[in-house]
Amino acid sequence: MTQEIYTHQLANGLMLLAEAMPWLESAAFSLSLPAGFARDPANQLGLANLTCEMVQRGCGDRNSRQFVEDLEMLGADSSAGIRNSHTSFVGAMPADSLADVLAIYADVVRRPHLPADQLDDARQVCIQEIRAAEDDLAQTAMTAVRQRHYGDPWGRVPHGDVTAVSSLQCTDIQRDIAQHYRPNDAILSVAGKFDWPTVRDLAERLFGDWPAANASEIVVSPPAGGYHHLQSDSSQTHIGVAYSSVPYADPGYMQARGAVGVLSDGMSSRLFTEIRENRGLVYAVSASCDSLKDRGAVVCYAGTTTERAQETLDVLVAELVRLGDGVEEAELNRLKARIKSGLIMMQESSISRSRSIAFDWYHLGRVRTLSEVGGLIDGLTCQSINAYLAEHPPQDMVAVTLGEHPLETTIGIS
Repeated sequence: MTQEIYTHQLANGLMLLAEAMPWLESAAFSLSLPAGFARDPANQLGLANLTCEMVQRGCGDRNSRQFVEDLEMLGADSSAGIRNSHTSFVGAMPADSLADVLAIYADVVRRPHLPADQLDDARQVCIQEIRAAEDDLAQTAMTAVRQRHYGDPWGRVPHGDVTAVSSLQCTDIQRDIAQHYRPNDAILSVAGKFDWPTVRDLAERLFGDWPAANASEIVVSPPAGGYHHLQSDSSQTHIGVAYSSVPYADPGYMQARGAVGVLSDGMSSRLFTEIRENRGLVYAVSASCDSLKDRGAVVCYAGTTTERAQETLDVLVAELVRLGDGVEEAELNRLKARIKSGLIMMQESSISRSRSIAFDWYHLGRVRTLSEVGGLIDGLTCQSINAYLAEHPPQDMVAVTLGEHPLETTIGIS
């Protein structure tokens, strides 16, 4: 299948991407602004999330209720969220509703009401999200291991902390919008059934006169590294381990992805087979590639009981080290089949493609076609992955455990 991918950059810097999927009756969009939580001031952690909540409480000529009702009448399934680098608004809808939905979201990011009488309600929503994250012990452990690997601000807790959020005011939100809700470094991606000239002209009309703004500086602190234990009276122990890997834009990324896939893609993967099936140590175990724009990591998780925690950590680290010995043909063939299945599924999802092409542009400055990705997968061999592993063995690991007792480990000991 030939993919039709279009690009157009507005004079103010906003990048418009589009992929035609004419066999669908739907369309989807992703609007990513350079307003991630990494840009929160150190004493205002949670500002990006509160801003994201407030801009959806009325915009343009719609109050908060009309905003929701109009999206529902257009058949839009939409959401918003923050990452360390971006605040993103995404949605899928019938193809003939695309223009109207994009017009609403142009108002969201350019003309939000920010009603002062709803600030307390929005603040409580954000605080509840913080509390929910704190109650999720697995998420707490994994956030902590990212903090120790990436440092500040890239490893921050996404939703901030209660004390900071409780003190934020409308003036802080207005300042955040003025600095970070801007077209330069923003990406609007569309996928599904659409007419390209119409979408291009629509983007110019909705966003073309949006003035650019200067970005705030991001101050980076070195990561702590090593091993850290978080005390909890839980009968479970949550284990997070991370080590450096190449970022998505690196030529070796697909080799890294192949190696980690052997570790953790599917029920025949090494971690699942050895740690869960053969030894019965865990109820959950996984590993994945994590990528920022200029750095990456392999991030691993294991959930187990207090009694089995020490053995679980030992076996997990041993499997990560054993990966450096190389992968086998049968493992790689199973992995290729799983990845290709995912690519086929993506061809049927406009919202998946709208997100994927925006991700590609942010990391690569271009969009990979599915056939290009398929070619990269076909090009994976045991020899190429093993050569990559020889040059990038799992090392300099960081670890976090959350549970009743700290564990014994040589991680962080030189």
